[in-house]
Amino acid sequence: MIGIVVFPGSNCDADTYHAVRDVLGRAAAYVWHQETSLDGLDAVVLPGGFAYGDYLRAGAIAATSPVMRAVRAYAAAGRPVLGICNGFQVLVETRLLPGALLPNVSGEFRCRHVYIRVERTDTPFTCALREGDVLRIPIAHGEGRYYADPAMLASLRRDRQVAFRYCDADGHLTEAANPNGAVDNIAGVAAVSGTVLGLMPHPERASEEIVGSADGLRIFESLAQWLEGRRASAGAAVRPAQDGAAASAGAEVR
Repeated sequence: MIGIVVFPGSNCDADTYHAVRDVLGRAAAYVWHQETSLDGLDAVVLPGGFAYGDYLRAGAIAATSPVMRAVRAYAAAGRPVLGICNGFQVLVETRLLPGALLPNVSGEFRCRHVYIRVERTDTPFTCALREGDVLRIPIAHGEGRYYADPAMLASLRRDRQVAFRYCDADGHLTEAANPNGAVDNIAGVAAVSGTVLGLMPHPERASEEIVGSADGLRIFESLAQWLEGRRASAGAAVRPAQDGAAASAGAEVR
């Protein structure tokens, strides 16, 4: 079951639910922002929107909500958490991800398709992708300019925390391909562990060809693949122990 957190002001929760349940074919459930437990969920998604109206600063109030205390504990246990657009802003405000998201350098709200290049493939959300893959996915934000100071940027590079970068259709990192002025063309970052990831583009809005691109579905397919891998590994670990116990029991009976 994949949980989709709903804050007052979320506006991409239904889109994400549709992408997960109807397109990907996985069980999904809405999680209200006042929930204090995430028990029983295989992954958590913080969707886009304007949580609490983006008052004070985008994601700042949402970061103090009851559900985010549960998300912090969930992430600390190594469980997968994905933040999309406003969800990325919330993860940054919660300090589950480093850096800051500032107003677009243009001062304008930007809503259009962009290209992003895959930089890291060892996360639950990129494991079905290849490094260097280029995805066509839309953005819709006014405060999407990722910022990290020089020391933090060096740390992000060293620990391979940059998950996606804005690029052109051929995968080249150019200033023209950067829609908001993000430092180092960064479109998404991950925790060092890789299990927490945030990105500004909206994969749920690019999950079917009828809407102009299905590239975003590959991010959700990665999560499904990762979850299946974890389930298979858990099953393999249990079976030998069960077989051994059965053999011991049989020996005692004989």
